[in-house]
Amino acid sequence: MTAALQVALVRVVTVAVLLGAWQALALSGVVYQDVVPPLGPIVSAAIATVLDPGFYYDAAVTIGEILVGYVLATAAGLAVGVVLGLSPFLRGAFMPYVDALATTPKIIFLPIVMLGFGIGPSSKMALGAIAGFFPVVLSTAAGLVEVEAVLVRVGRSFHLTPWQMVAKVYLPAVRGPIVSGMRLGLGVVVIAVLLAEIKFSNAGLGFRAIDAYNHFRIAELYAVLAIIFLLAAAVNGAMSRLERSFEK
Repeated sequence: MTAALQVALVRVVTVAVLLGAWQALALSGVVYQDVVPPLGPIVSAAIATVLDPGFYYDAAVTIGEILVGYVLATAAGLAVGVVLGLSPFLRGAFMPYVDALATTPKIIFLPIVMLGFGIGPSSKMALGAIAGFFPVVLSTAAGLVEVEAVLVRVGRSFHLTPWQMVAKVYLPAVRGPIVSGMRLGLGVVVIAVLLAEIKFSNAGLGFRAIDAYNHFRIAELYAVLAIIFLLAAAVNGAMSRLERSFEK
């Protein structure tokens, strides 16, 4: 058996064990089945959810908010990361603030973005952009600091302009860290958008989940969460493969 097959087998067994443990807990009587329902009602709720046309509207709203927030976060993170990574003076002056804000729970910015952008999709996009900005800028700046000096000397020997140095030397040299930061940034953008939808929204997958909770449709709540998890896992898997391709 190859190593890849062994890894796949372990993953399948892990999922099976977790599902079996869930089913055993639901049927054990230790907890109320209304709180931890068996797998059957959850699967039925998941099927009903994906057959509901309203689900696709909510999914489109959430995906749109995530995409806009992610594009803004990536563009701003790359720009600021390049500036901080290439300027020791600016890095020393501003990186402590970036580090401090990077560890701050981004949900605290929700009231601010709501004041600035209202309660519609724009506030979710803005919060997602704020959350995703920090992994990108930190990874980009850290990668640029570690660029080999010989690459810089080669670029300067060809009399490249500063913009050409960034485009042809620096960014290609740190594409691995950049993609890693983008992958992490996507994850926190998804979290920020969903949290914002849960807190204050009338559409989106986060709203759909909290609406099921508020009306005590617990099987539907777990079904929506499982669908969100599967979608996020698929996107993360694609980003991880992209990251590994740059590391080769």
